[in-house]
Amino acid sequence: MLTTIRRDIQSVLQRDPAARSTLEILICYPGLHAVWGHRISHWLWMRNFKLLARWVSQLARGLTGIEIHPGATLGSGLFIDHGMGVVIGETAEVGNNVTLYHGVTLGGTSLNKGKRHPTLCDNVVVGAGAKVLGAITIGEDSRIGANAVVVRPVPPNSVVVGVPGQAVARGKTRVAKDTPDLEHTLMPDMIGASVISLMSRMDALEQRVVGRGSAIPGPHVPDRGLWHGDDFSI
Repeated sequence: MLTTIRRDIQSVLQRDPAARSTLEILICYPGLHAVWGHRISHWLWMRNFKLLARWVSQLARGLTGIEIHPGATLGSGLFIDHGMGVVIGETAEVGNNVTLYHGVTLGGTSLNKGKRHPTLCDNVVVGAGAKVLGAITIGEDSRIGANAVVVRPVPPNSVVVGVPGQAVARGKTRVAKDTPDLEHTLMPDMIGASVISLMSRMDALEQRVVGRGSAIPGPHVPDRGLWHGDDFSI
């Protein structure tokens, strides 16, 4: 138990640059308090003290704003950053060194009493507001972008963005295998890339049909990420 507690504290120090000391983590991190509250409620749940387990979990929910069903299985090194609004369902399984940001839901999509919540493998990072729904598996070392809605299984070493979530396999394996990938700015825009590709082809076709320099007015392919147009009424 002491080893698990030390690892939980260490996970905060490693993944939150705002954490300055162990004492600060112990008294000021609701994500850590929620995980420890769950470890107590899960212990009771597994010994068939179901009602007491639910009461402990609801007490932790009231204190932290994080709802973790006592039936869920959490690995070591789980870090819930900020935490408010996180919901983890009864049959969810979370691996080691997983990072969840605020507003994340690991939810169910069935009235079936069996497995109906997701499984997150080791080193997965789930961005703020993302929803992972159903009895699906998110492969290890994967990163889910903020506000993505994931309803299909995700292979290992992938990045997921969009609604519904689109999984993009990484071109190469991550070097730091034991450290979750917290870089949220390097996210692919698959829909945007597809639209830009189509617009580029349309521009080329318009120039061939109506002559160079007299293409139909309107927004065209963005220049270094900046869109240009005559009037967007903003």
